[in-house]
Amino acid sequence: MPETVRPDGARIHYEVHGSGFPVLLLADGAGGGEAASWSRHFYDPVTELAGAFRVIAVDQRHAGRSAAAPFEPFSFEQHAADLQAVLDDLGVEEAHVVASGAGTALAWRLAHDAPQRVRALVCDRPVGLAEGNTLGDFLAAYDEPMRHARAEGLDGVIAAAAEDGSFTRNPPAGPYAGRLHGDEEFREEVRTRRLERYVVSLVRFRDGMWPEGSAYFSVPEEWMPRLDRPLLILPGDDRLHPEGLAKRLADEVPGARLLDTGHASEDRRTQTVGTIVSFLTSHTPR
Repeated sequence: MPETVRPDGARIHYEVHGSGFPVLLLADGAGGGEAASWSRHFYDPVTELAGAFRVIAVDQRHAGRSAAAPFEPFSFEQHAADLQAVLDDLGVEEAHVVASGAGTALAWRLAHDAPQRVRALVCDRPVGLAEGNTLGDFLAAYDEPMRHARAEGLDGVIAAAAEDGSFTRNPPAGPYAGRLHGDEEFREEVRTRRLERYVVSLVRFRDGMWPEGSAYFSVPEEWMPRLDRPLLILPGDDRLHPEGLAKRLADEVPGARLLDTGHASEDRRTQTVGTIVSFLTSHTPR
């Protein structure tokens, strides 16, 4: 089970499929995307891309089979450094990035911190602030884990995580769900923690993931027009993935392309996947 161990002891799990130019996958997820979540997506990039590319699917810190230091706040800078460590582990100097949902915010941060590691980006349903939504829409994902902890206590949080270790699917388990689900030592540490200290850790995690100050969360708004990597955008259509943000990205980023995904159908899905493959292939060095 390949993983890289970070200086703070965090273990970042990843899987590699196929061969060719590397493609780094950044899945959606309220507390960090996990590779398995792509199977619930409208297309599975591991299946669709591994025939032509070397696909690197990462369980981000706090998600899936990756384990991080307990109760640390979320940090885009830290997550981007984790991704660079995975690429270093594999001897990859440069990769395409395919991101979805909250993973798009991490894609921006990786391109911001290490532009030399990013060849081209595909960003599906980018998250951010636009007309029609507010920061509160993003913060609300943490209301249920706080309510559940106060109502059921920390034993209730542990019991929820035992049922399902995914925060996205199982909000009462909180953003440390993956670690609680699979690590008995960590469960014992949580049991000895004061309830209010646990709730404070949720607030710090939430505010690190969805900070005030930028519509893009992970990078300053003034940086986005300086993004000089090819970008294909698949717009979203809800309050967390507003179409207006996708259009703003298409307007601000030089050379960005906004893909009209249209109505859902098998023909449309096939056409969209074909466009993604063609886009990545056209920007792959010969």
